[in-house]
Amino acid sequence: MALHSLNLTLFLSLLSLSTLSLSLTPFSPVDNHLLDCGSTVASTLDDGRRFVPDSSASPLSIPLRNQNPNPNPNSPQIYQTARIFRRPSKYEFQIRDPGTHMVRLHFQSFNSCNLDWSTARFHVLVNGFVALKVNNSGVSGVMIKEYLIWVSNEKLVIRFIPFEKSCFAFVNAIEVVSAPKDLVADTAMYVSDGKVSGFDGLARQAIQVVHRVNVGGSKVTPFNDSLWRTWSTDEGFFHSGLGSERVYFGGRIKYQAGRASREVGPDNVYNTARLIRSRNNSVANVNMTWVFPAVGGYKYLVRLHFCDIASSSLGLLYFNVYVNGKLAYEDLDLSKAANYMLASPFYADFVVDGDDSYSLSVSVGPSKASMPYAVDGILNGVEIMKLNNSVGSLDGEHCAEWVLRSWPRGHVSVLVPLVAAACVLLSLSMVTRRRIMKKKESVAWTKLPVDVSEVNAN
Repeated sequence: MALHSLNLTLFLSLLSLSTLSLSLTPFSPVDNHLLDCGSTVASTLDDGRRFVPDSSASPLSIPLRNQNPNPNPNSPQIYQTARIFRRPSKYEFQIRDPGTHMVRLHFQSFNSCNLDWSTARFHVLVNGFVALKVNNSGVSGVMIKEYLIWVSNEKLVIRFIPFEKSCFAFVNAIEVVSAPKDLVADTAMYVSDGKVSGFDGLARQAIQVVHRVNVGGSKVTPFNDSLWRTWSTDEGFFHSGLGSERVYFGGRIKYQAGRASREVGPDNVYNTARLIRSRNNSVANVNMTWVFPAVGGYKYLVRLHFCDIASSSLGLLYFNVYVNGKLAYEDLDLSKAANYMLASPFYADFVVDGDDSYSLSVSVGPSKASMPYAVDGILNGVEIMKLNNSVGSLDGEHCAEWVLRSWPRGHVSVLVPLVAAACVLLSLSMVTRRRIMKKKESVAWTKLPVDVSEVNAN
């Protein structure tokens, strides 16, 4: 009997080690396109990823290199070059793994002769969605825009469209990487007007990551994230939570099959948190609140990450979750949500409408089921993601078709009538002259050239 018990213990230990080994297997995307735009040599980042030159870019584009004799030594090499587009241009990426893809666009202006960065005014289209509109006096500092785009065919297309001929578009680096299948679920909870209902079709929306925050912890860099994401600290977003505290967990985060994986959220997010703890035999009457900048006119996906790294045992943690001041989840039983396992992550997706307040709030606090002498609220991480509007745009009120047509149309509408009028006048002049001179020989003439570019750029 003792031998049988020993063998069972050994088997369970080996099974646990095997499961841990599988959970630590690094994510290997099927599609992994990393471009160092404007460069002639490959660049390797600190996280080990290798960006290759975009040698197949449009021949009408201009490769550019930073002319600063003393560039910042801490700046990644991908920001030392860029590719400039003075007419609509595109990148096409072959896709082998249909589904959600992560698209990251890197921008940073730098010293360059004969280039006015204030004229960098352009749109970026990704697979028929308007992803970005750059309409300011250049890009100061590093700007990284991240999107989650559903791809159903064998190609993903990124287009750069200058506002007009006096403007230009540019990009320093591009990432197109197939995402894990569990990264974006197709359904979420829609919180609106005091009620919670279902929201379907989420995975096929164009999604822009606006904020990604590690609550209570330090900044997480791509080096420590299996999907090469950056999680900022919550210092600039945490507004209230009198009596709240931070907590750090030094043990192992227990990822479970079919639930939140390491790709959904890394260890460094789930092993830190802010929490509310009851004291003096009474449940605290306080909420923790975070406020994030947001733009009205769009729906937002709010993903909240939870992991009970503070309770002494199961069945003690109950709390309410509020999004934009509305009750989104009442009496959340984190033990039940995490399949009755401590230190096991769980996340919840909510869709809300952005309003005219230019902000979006998230709150966590005790519920009627909260207990004294226990943790009465916890949050480990927050992601705020914008969903495309009714015209398929993540930045502005115009659709992709309007953007594609607006670049040549702004010049054709004026130029073509002028050229046509000139041709008519010239023709009449020739006829009149022939009649006056009464000459039989014909007069040859050539149509004036019209400088009109194609909508579909090379």
